[in-house]
Amino acid sequence: MDGKWVYTSDDRKILDASGGAGVSCIGSNDQRVQDAINEQNKTGVTYAAPLDFVTMPAMALEGYLVDSTHGDLLHMEGYGSGSEAVDAAVKVAHQFHTRSRKEGDPERNIFIARSQSYHGATIGALNISGHAARRAPYTSILPETSRFISSCYEYRGLNGRTQEQYIQDLAKELDDIIQDAGWNKVAAVILEPVVGAALGCVAALPGYLKAMQDVCRPYGVLLILDEIMCGMGRTGSMYAYQQHEGVRPDILLLGKGLAGGYIPLSAMLVSKEIATTLQMKSRPSGFNHGHTFQKHPVACAAALAVQDVIYKEDLVKNVDTLGPRLGKMLRARLGDHKYVGEIRGLGYMWALEFVKDKVTKEPFDPGHKVAWKIHDLAGLTKEHEIYTYLGTGSVHGTAGDFMMIMPALNTTVRELEMIVDRVAKLVTDFFEKDDCTMTLSNL
Repeated sequence: MDGKWVYTSDDRKILDASGGAGVSCIGSNDQRVQDAINEQNKTGVTYAAPLDFVTMPAMALEGYLVDSTHGDLLHMEGYGSGSEAVDAAVKVAHQFHTRSRKEGDPERNIFIARSQSYHGATIGALNISGHAARRAPYTSILPETSRFISSCYEYRGLNGRTQEQYIQDLAKELDDIIQDAGWNKVAAVILEPVVGAALGCVAALPGYLKAMQDVCRPYGVLLILDEIMCGMGRTGSMYAYQQHEGVRPDILLLGKGLAGGYIPLSAMLVSKEIATTLQMKSRPSGFNHGHTFQKHPVACAAALAVQDVIYKEDLVKNVDTLGPRLGKMLRARLGDHKYVGEIRGLGYMWALEFVKDKVTKEPFDPGHKVAWKIHDLAGLTKEHEIYTYLGTGSVHGTAGDFMMIMPALNTTVRELEMIVDRVAKLVTDFFEKDDCTMTLSNL
């Protein structure tokens, strides 16, 4: 791999238009990041027991991330994967309420997520994910501590209402389920400001996050924002929630673009109230949770280097400036396509949802595996050489096919044009030709 290209052993040169699941935020093989990793290794501090020692890279990264929230959050913990960060958020929310609980109060052990959501692969993260297909194999071993509400999904959810009415109805649904569960038993609500793998780049409508927050606050229910995919500049601001006035999460989750895929790293940031209540800045911490490789010094050094590149090259502004142009180009090329139901997104996070009927929005039969065939059996071939992120389950968690386009934040106009050209050719060719014995008559 080099920059934005993937070279295979059979001589394909694949343009990476998604960086995996939005991971490669500055492309691969950046020498500045490699140098930072090597320099940290040379110090000899390649590992330090996280419950006993604090390393310079971990301290610097925490300072940078906390400052980037402009006072919204106070303390950071670093983990390996996004799923680990979600697990930590569940634990910290539960422990916060346990520590704050007054005598006679019930335990707050219920978490509320959205019906079309995906927050991670571990049992803890999957338990608060609503994606039906991903939950299905493990239903019998998932704890029964989650409740689910409707997603904010304008394309399929508006149904003749105004945006304001729609948001009011979603807020009422959340309020109703909190009261039904017992408001003093609910620990937290978890949301993605821009839904990634479960819906395909569905951004929260203006006013939606604030409405959800306003429901939570009177009940003492914490608001967890999962920006593992949509954070770190991908949407044209450092964090997607910062585009929503008055929104201030209690817990913020980061990953993917944090270290850009150079080393696995995720992070959990918490509010001053949580950090103080659990004495998270003390040694030992009052937060009863830990991982062997927590705040790994080499991973933190890599993340600092990635973020330094983003800052010095003003890449968040690049995304903010060129993101609308990417959307405009996609709509110009594929907006009228018979089988493209919606093109949506913001920043460098866009998706095409494929439908059998553009008018009724009827999805393809899941058995035809449209998204997978477009991605794997067509996109990665020598004819097209384009990597995008496939997704399914946007309709009730089982049906619905979409393609996500999440290029590196330093992608130029010329490179965006190349991505759109290849994506347009891929989609057009797929639906015009027989593709691996699947014809349109079979769809």
